[in-house]
Amino acid sequence: MPPYTTATDFRADLLARATAAQRRAYARYFPGDDTLAGVRMGDVFTLAKSALDLPVDQIELLLEDRVHEVRAGGCSIMGKSATARRVAVERHAELVELFLRRHDRIDTWDLVDLTAYQVLGSWLLDRPRDVLDSLAQAPDWPRRRTAIVATAAFLRRGQVDDTFRLSGVLVDDPEPYVQKGVGWMLRHAGDVEPERLRAFLEDHAATMPRDVLRAAVEKLPPAERKEWLAR
Repeated sequence: MPPYTTATDFRADLLARATAAQRRAYARYFPGDDTLAGVRMGDVFTLAKSALDLPVDQIELLLEDRVHEVRAGGCSIMGKSATARRVAVERHAELVELFLRRHDRIDTWDLVDLTAYQVLGSWLLDRPRDVLDSLAQAPDWPRRRTAIVATAAFLRRGQVDDTFRLSGVLVDDPEPYVQKGVGWMLRHAGDVEPERLRAFLEDHAATMPRDVLRAAVEKLPPAERKEWLAR
């Protein structure tokens, strides 16, 4: 596969890999979603590796596409490009600007997870993180999920403060996809600083949504996990 320079070429090669069998398989995970063409995500990611230098205006065309896998391709290109070892600061800045400006097209949990920590979180590693607080207060749940999932980039550096702070803001969020993001990040924060997780649980375990609690304590010793769930 030659390096892609246009959204049109990338889209054509992507959709050529669609199958009816894969479209039926997706129906179990995305019920009622008629935007799925039936392209395996492994194929999406492979093609994205050949498009890391795709111009931002062409990535935006992919985000605007109706087909879910085409948008996933745009998100994967953004994430892989932003975290490439030799990514230029200017390129990363363009991707962050696109990500924040067109978050309206990053509107499902999987698209958020392809971009939140790779594009935004990695950008904020050595920068002010106020944007995450703004996202945590957004009216739409994908932006709120982005706020917490972006902190995965910090956890990889052993930084847990933002994860616990934003989890405190979002722990009672009414949207299940945000709740799952909080539980997921709390679990990983507990890998880094288990005592901080226990302190968070002391404050919130009795009232936090059950799914969040179950995810947060998943890696704790079985007896301790049982005790927290009993609360």
